[in-house]
Amino acid sequence: MSEESFGAICKILESEEPARALDLLIARYREAKQYPRWFQARMVRTRLQMGLPLIQADGGAEIPPEAHAAYEQALLEAARETGGLFLADGDIPNAWTYLRATGDSALVAEAMERIEPGEGDAEAVIGIALQEGVNPARGLELIFQRHGICRTLTAFGMYGGEKDRQRCLAFLTRSLHAELRESLARAIERQEGVKPENASVPEMIAGRGWLFGEYSTYVDTSHLVSLLHLCPEVTGPRTLELLHELCEYGKRLAPMFQGAGPPPFEDLYVDADHYVLALAGVDLESHLEHFRRKVRESASGALHAQALVRLLLRRGMCQEAAEVAIEHFPAAGALELLCPTAVELCRLAGRFDLLKQLARDQGDELNYVAASLELNRKPKA
Repeated sequence: MSEESFGAICKILESEEPARALDLLIARYREAKQYPRWFQARMVRTRLQMGLPLIQADGGAEIPPEAHAAYEQALLEAARETGGLFLADGDIPNAWTYLRATGDSALVAEAMERIEPGEGDAEAVIGIALQEGVNPARGLELIFQRHGICRTLTAFGMYGGEKDRQRCLAFLTRSLHAELRESLARAIERQEGVKPENASVPEMIAGRGWLFGEYSTYVDTSHLVSLLHLCPEVTGPRTLELLHELCEYGKRLAPMFQGAGPPPFEDLYVDADHYVLALAGVDLESHLEHFRRKVRESASGALHAQALVRLLLRRGMCQEAAEVAIEHFPAAGALELLCPTAVELCRLAGRFDLLKQLARDQGDELNYVAASLELNRKPKA
């Protein structure tokens, strides 16, 4: 600060209203966009108004208990305003420093929707969006725009959160599907001289066996495999439709590109397609029967049974899910399973008769009594 500025401050401090020196600093800091200093000056003025020490000690020990609530409220208001000033300037990382404390993550999430991938602080924004769960879907979009699908899938695999999960899955599916469509369209244009417009993947590959030579692929197969293993989580109809198209493409790849996986997706593209179509409710019984047969025929029946149970639950078929669980993993605990336990499934299905028998078979007196009491209090027909 210049000598002239110090002179102006000193003049105010020697006047009858020395506190106006803080007002002068607050105005100057805001005009100069020195928002952290503006925040600090705001809090000094608050402490002055509350009769508190103006030089804050570490930990705020100088704040008496009766003043804590009022001081915390003033602190939150100043932090919210400071974060808002940073947001107005498009500075999301510095805004988050203040708005994290106020709980205003929605304001930051909204601002992230307007940021461009090439902006200098985009990597910091991605960290806040994804790692801190402020706007995971936008974080993935920015990663994709800056680094492509491979980094995006890796980041999603490391995310592990539930917020925006369906939006993230939809974005990943759309992105890989769009890449596949464009690659197929270019290949067809090179061969036939005309680029197909607005055609679905099944329409583009129908009758064009020449697209699938021994070494022919049109998206990175590892990306496709990673995405399809996530299909049991998907709920959106349009996303399921695109996953089905990706499976139709995968089925036509040469044997060396046929991905295998853990149950129930040993034959990945075929099994994932059955699962996706069952989730979508398309010819449901046919696709459920595919997984019932895998349960009957596989040596790893319990793993297939859990996958079937998850699928049945998604379709609201709780009674069959309970019956499958009782047959294949009646005594397994929650930590051993990828689906609810047999006891929980009986409860969901309202089959307390099944639970009573299960408890009797397992010597579980408590659940036997609970199931008996539930049966007794059900209204008589």
